[in-house]
Amino acid sequence: QVQLVESGGGLAQAGGSLRLSCSASERTSGTAALGWYRQAPGKRRDFVAAVTLDSGNTYYADSVKGRFTISRDNAKNTVYLEMNSLKPEDTGVYYCVGDPRGAYTISKLNFRVRGQGTQVTVSS
Repeated sequence: QVQLVESGGGLAQAGGSLRLSCSASERTSGTAALGWYRQAPGKRRDFVAAVTLDSGNTYYADSVKGRFTISRDNAKNTVYLEMNSLKPEDTGVYYCVGDPRGAYTISKLNFRVRGQGTQVTVSS
């Protein structure tokens, strides 16, 4: 089964930036789209961003539009999440997810495979 490995989390100050990466062990139909959701302790999981690898179509949560950018490198089976103007409310564990049905499906928090997650902490 395809595996997703995240990296790049850490601690940032409010207004700062972080870049997350998610690499898929192989390109399969199950990773036709890749994206991210996040979850803070005691809170529900929230969709962040997703991209369909072939078309480049992207979806973003309203809370991150204009601040976060998702991009992909198809040759490396990798997607990136560039996070700028970070806010304390961006804190949480960020999970990379994949699905064969496209970025829109991921935007509805439907996915077939998920990574282990990486912690992002934004201090005020």
